[in-house]
Amino acid sequence: MANTPHGRPNHPVYVIGGGPGGLAVAAALSARGVRAVVLEKSDAVGASWRGHYDRLRLHTTRRLSGLPGLPMPRSFGRWVARADVVRYLEKYAEAHELEIVTGVEVSRVERAEDGESWLLHATGGRLLTGRAVVVATGYNHTPHMPQWPGLDTYGGDLAHASAYRDPAAYQGRDVLVVGAGNTGAEIAADLAEGGAGRVRLAVRTVPHIVRRSTAGWPAQRTGILVRRLPVRLVDKAGELMCRLSVPDLARHGLPRPDTGLYSRVREGAIPVQDVGLIDAVRRGAVEIVGAVESFDGGKVVLADGTRITPDAVIAATGYRRALEGLVGHLGVLDERGRPAVHGARTPREAPGLYFTGFTNPISGMLRELAIDAERIARAIRKASARPARPAR
Repeated sequence: MANTPHGRPNHPVYVIGGGPGGLAVAAALSARGVRAVVLEKSDAVGASWRGHYDRLRLHTTRRLSGLPGLPMPRSFGRWVARADVVRYLEKYAEAHELEIVTGVEVSRVERAEDGESWLLHATGGRLLTGRAVVVATGYNHTPHMPQWPGLDTYGGDLAHASAYRDPAAYQGRDVLVVGAGNTGAEIAADLAEGGAGRVRLAVRTVPHIVRRSTAGWPAQRTGILVRRLPVRLVDKAGELMCRLSVPDLARHGLPRPDTGLYSRVREGAIPVQDVGLIDAVRRGAVEIVGAVESFDGGKVVLADGTRITPDAVIAATGYRRALEGLVGHLGVLDERGRPAVHGARTPREAPGLYFTGFTNPISGMLRELAIDAERIARAIRKASARPARPAR
């Protein structure tokens, strides 16, 4: 194999994951003359976006959601639909002539024998050697279903939100949506508008709700402006903003949270952007109920002891990053299984290993992925220009 001018084998950079983060890094590397190979376990780029529910639109504006080197088309409108995001990712890969290998899943990443390169264990017994590795497998990787007591004997219709597409299958039915994050709130509104007979939303922790846009000003721009301000100041401003723009829903079961908006964000809880939930709750089309505590035969037991018998339960209970098998042995994850560092920083224990897309910032996921991509590409290009360490 040919070497670089500084004596390193000319291995490619492997990017694990063909979603927005992985494609953006590959394009940024290619623009700097660094060969990048994207490894995608599905048969096409943007797999997670292909699987989301039909109603979904970006909560960030089109102008602030483009990836490096290719803006999103104006024809997509201000709030880009899921199907258009998929089309954009396909066009992005084509426009940048990215080297993408589909149907290849990486199960483990470890140091190669030379102490500098990386060895990737992949589908079919493949062993791939890269000069650097970028893990971009996604924030929403593996659906999480809580292990509620009695769940193993529950015989009702239960599905994770990742399987939900549209309300057609729920026409006239009594549906319980569990989880009041953005996904649960939007699915509940979709069901209410799409003809479900009854929709209940089970809430454990009351979320902060913000308008996606107020007087033409998107919530994302506010998130960009305030993200580096003191937490207490942003909490106060967020409280004022919500009181001015969001009605009090306490009598409907959604009181205003007693903790600050940005304090919650720092703990990983992103505010719910309203795309129909407020109106649905106010008119009684979505009923707020307590958290699910357990299942008892064919019934669902709520936190207040109420037993209900919905026709279907949709668990909008989030996802796991599922990085333990891939890189957990390298000591690069925190106690919650997330990368200890991300972006252009690499772990002290694993220089040359990068992570992108494992935070959920209020400034917008795609915007931050684009910024991360440029920073990671610069860092890898700079590292490639350094002389190799002498062999021991």
